[in-house]
Amino acid sequence: MGPKAIADAIHRRVGDKAAYLTVDIDVLDPAFAPGTGTPVSGGLSSAQVLMTIDKIATLDWRGMDVVEVAPAYDHADITAIAASTVIQHYLQGLAAKKSRSF
Repeated sequence: MGPKAIADAIHRRVGDKAAYLTVDIDVLDPAFAPGTGTPVSGGLSSAQVLMTIDKIATLDWRGMDVVEVAPAYDHADITAIAASTVIQHYLQGLAAKKSRSF
């Protein structure tokens, strides 16, 4: 499944109900997030996760978190940068949604 199919499935599941987003950083391939306790090859790329978040920005968000970032395993802050970018895209989606409501 690509970002559009993932986002479509989320939209079908959530509908107009309130939503909370949890991103477990080990969903990313270790090439994009090596600093996690359970790295598994074959995960998503950072771009795929960010595109998915952008496509679900219109949901009725109540909050979000990013979990499983392990700084001790995070050489060069790759995982921390990925996690903070996920949060940034979430916040950008909230801001864009708010600006459209005025």
